[in-house]
Amino acid sequence: MRASLAALALAAACHSSAPPQTPTAAAKPAPPPTPAPVPAAVPAPKEHMAGDTPRTTTEGSRFIAPADWDLVVRGSATIVSPPEDGNWIALVDVHAPDADAAVKLAWAAYKPDAKWPLKVVNTAPDREGWTKMHTYDYEVSPNERRIVRVNARSSGGDAWTVIILDMQQAVLEKRGGQVGVLVSRLQPKGFERESFAGKTANKLDDARIAALGKFVVDGQKVLDVPGVGLGIVQDGKVVFAGGFGQKTLGKPGKPTADTLFMIASNTKAMTTLLLAKLVDAKKLDWDTPATQLLPSFKLGSAETTRQVLVKHLICACTGMPRQDLEWLFQFGGLTPSGALAELGTMEPTSKFGELFQYSNPMAAAAGYIGGYVLYPKLELGAAYDKAMQAEVFGPLGMKSTTFDMAKALRSDHATPTGFDVDGKPAPAAMEVNYAVVPVRPAGGAWSNVNDMLKYIEMEIDEGTAGGKPYISREPLLARRAPQVAMSKDATYGMGLMVDTKYGVAVVHHGGDLIGYHSDMMWIPEAKVGAVILTNGNLGPVLREAFRRKLLEVLYDGKPEADENVVAAAKTFKEQVAAERKLLTVPADAGEAGKLAKGYHNDSLGDVAVKLEGGKTTFDLGEWKSEMASKKNPDGTISFVTMRPGVLGFEFVAGAKDGKRTLTVRDGQHDYVFAEK
Repeated sequence: MRASLAALALAAACHSSAPPQTPTAAAKPAPPPTPAPVPAAVPAPKEHMAGDTPRTTTEGSRFIAPADWDLVVRGSATIVSPPEDGNWIALVDVHAPDADAAVKLAWAAYKPDAKWPLKVVNTAPDREGWTKMHTYDYEVSPNERRIVRVNARSSGGDAWTVIILDMQQAVLEKRGGQVGVLVSRLQPKGFERESFAGKTANKLDDARIAALGKFVVDGQKVLDVPGVGLGIVQDGKVVFAGGFGQKTLGKPGKPTADTLFMIASNTKAMTTLLLAKLVDAKKLDWDTPATQLLPSFKLGSAETTRQVLVKHLICACTGMPRQDLEWLFQFGGLTPSGALAELGTMEPTSKFGELFQYSNPMAAAAGYIGGYVLYPKLELGAAYDKAMQAEVFGPLGMKSTTFDMAKALRSDHATPTGFDVDGKPAPAAMEVNYAVVPVRPAGGAWSNVNDMLKYIEMEIDEGTAGGKPYISREPLLARRAPQVAMSKDATYGMGLMVDTKYGVAVVHHGGDLIGYHSDMMWIPEAKVGAVILTNGNLGPVLREAFRRKLLEVLYDGKPEADENVVAAAKTFKEQVAAERKLLTVPADAGEAGKLAKGYHNDSLGDVAVKLEGGKTTFDLGEWKSEMASKKNPDGTISFVTMRPGVLGFEFVAGAKDGKRTLTVRDGQHDYVFAEK
């Protein structure tokens, strides 16, 4: 996704969603923009990939061309393209003295007439056999609905491979897993990735535990993450459980192993654990049709609805796209039944099992169906809550884990932190997190280190909890079986991901809500697991780097994780600074004066525009934000939210049918607000 404030805000909410308050017409998929002209060239034969296919660039760098994509070689450029017209990834081999010169030569070989303004250049540490890595982000007008990014990397001397990503945002959103297949295996000729396969994990003694703790402390300082809860278990014993930093930004009070954080989409694995318990009890099967269990379940297409089995509800493999703006912008009064009804307006954009597409409403349906099977006379939310307590939290001894917002906020808890428009940490918009309540099976749980370690220990012990049988091995492990590829080295099962990048399987899942970011992970063959809970916006950087650090400590791997954190922090600051230069704060008064006082969209609700004290505020009902303004390369004007936690949502001013409009977009949809 575009490295911008909007992308950072979307990342903050990427694992929990709630549909609008009442069933409305589905958001129309964004119409594809007029395809950019294919670069002028001498015609070359295309090769169609019947499956994921190993290939090399013109000078021998290895990569995998994704299934159903086309490949054409034109001079020094190897160009791959998905089935949708007007989208390309070019791998261009050039010889140049530096990255800038290499990028210039690559554009000349691929699309010499490209004129997007350069926004920012970031550097990254040497990795995967490459050195001198530079990433170039370009400023693209939002109405183009396009992502343009370039990465230049050297394989030695003056030899460079330049990756040009030139794709429609909707296509990149849909085919991100396939792009991951290509990029994750792009390696210079002769390179062999570090592997821990066959190695015996080290014992996590005091020195190694101290190294992991120091990594977290150093990382949270660099990344401006106020507080971290950390737990580690090995061979059935908790070797560390505690916290670092501040529960609340700027206030005393360190988190402990009992401090509650919102765990967001880590909840999904616990929801599928409930389903596995029902499979174990023979109350349903993974292949049971969803409508057989809950007749009211439906999607936008009757044909698709008939195909949905229990395992499809939470496999991210049904082709249902993200529609997260609908929960972020309008969630007041929404019930679980209303959330399920909203699924009836949503349509898949890819085939079953074809592409990784993450859908929070589908995951919510999984949990509510599980609850309904056990307690059909209860309201769907109450049935789910009771089922989770009876089948998961209670038996595992997770005494503090709860879906009760009020109870959690009365307890020992961490508060969420975001970034302001200048990239400084600030309290985040906690009220937006209430949006997850109606779809809580997808990400609504609060938990702490101690409780999460009990869950992880059961996963490592393959169904044993507290020394007693809890669940049969087969239904438990079925949740880890691959349902769809996320990259060449990572797959998604049912609420769990399995990553084999370094030769050993790491089972994990992340969770993201406004100001809360976490991950739980375990390495089955090493009998090691960990949980990391954070209350800062760059928590995703820390958790990803921690997974690498844990492997380094366990297997004496190359020291990369610390450098990854420092580089990511630097990149973030540079991106924020570049985006900030494009913004007018407060919003330009002249442009704001052209706005209507109110706008409406059937799916996202109302936006009230308030001009007071030289500031422009957009009030969405459930939350509001002061706005910045931005002039785009095509001359249009955007208004951008500045509220920490929901920073960077972009509304493009326009007109249609004689009415003023505001258009906001997610990856695959346009939402047009018309003046009231």
